[in-house]
Amino acid sequence: MSGFGDEEEEYKGTVQIVLPQEEGEEGEPVTVEIWAHLAGHFSPLTGDYRWKGRLSAGEAITRAYESGVRDVLVRTSDGHQANGRLDAPNLWGGHPIHGTGTPPFAVPHVEIDS
Repeated sequence: MSGFGDEEEEYKGTVQIVLPQEEGEEGEPVTVEIWAHLAGHFSPLTGDYRWKGRLSAGEAITRAYESGVRDVLVRTSDGHQANGRLDAPNLWGGHPIHGTGTPPFAVPHVEIDS
């Protein structure tokens, strides 16, 4: 697998990043379509699913980050979505992003025997 690690599921493709509205603004939140590489894994130590990735450079996302936006909604083209948290831009102008819980991409369903 070409993901971030051997035991990780991954998604590569376009995503929509839904930025929250600024205070006092009316209407729909801003949605930015951008390319992403996301991957995740179940953490047995914490008992939750953790995902992370990187977004390609985008002026609207950088402006939002610089104005204090950290929490965003990530939607993939196959209909999955999750809340994510932006990190500071990298050397290429893109933003790392991470989240905990259900990821914005499909993961295998696992049956647990009791």
